[in-house]
Amino acid sequence: MITIVAATNRSGSSTLKLAKYYQRQLIKNGLEVELLSLEDLPPNFIQTDMYGKCSAEFGPIRKLVNASKKFLFVIPEYNGSFPGVLKAFVDACDFPDSFYDKKAALVGHSSGTYGNIRGVEHFAGVCSYLHMHVLPLRIHIPFIRKEINAEGELFEERTVKFVNEQIEKFVIF
Repeated sequence: MITIVAATNRSGSSTLKLAKYYQRQLIKNGLEVELLSLEDLPPNFIQTDMYGKCSAEFGPIRKLVNASKKFLFVIPEYNGSFPGVLKAFVDACDFPDSFYDKKAALVGHSSGTYGNIRGVEHFAGVCSYLHMHVLPLRIHIPFIRKEINAEGELFEERTVKFVNEQIEKFVIF
């Protein structure tokens, strides 16, 4: 099973739209795909689900993460890196059961020029520490609001081409 992590808790985000796009594409490939938006984290999970504690609200999320074999992280640029909520989420999950020796694909995006290159590289370091195997093809989508339409579809030919290539490689990864 693949879990797509929409790596922000910001409501109405481009991250969730992009994550849903990837979900639709992976399902077209006949894969079992779950979508986890960090918007759905319990509001107080930092107090209730860290350091070995697990609330009733976070329990199903941990179970989903532990059962997943592959992850696709859709990561927006926040202040030149990835959102702090993503790091807190990773820290709240079980180690090593959650991520150890599992596979990941990374997708960065931003409203600006660079498509979160730096943040994806920062998160790749976290993945390495967790002993995750990261697909070498990382996607960076700049100016996300010009790349995805109101229906949540990517439409720029070049972007669609690279995203499709990443999906093909991730399916067999």
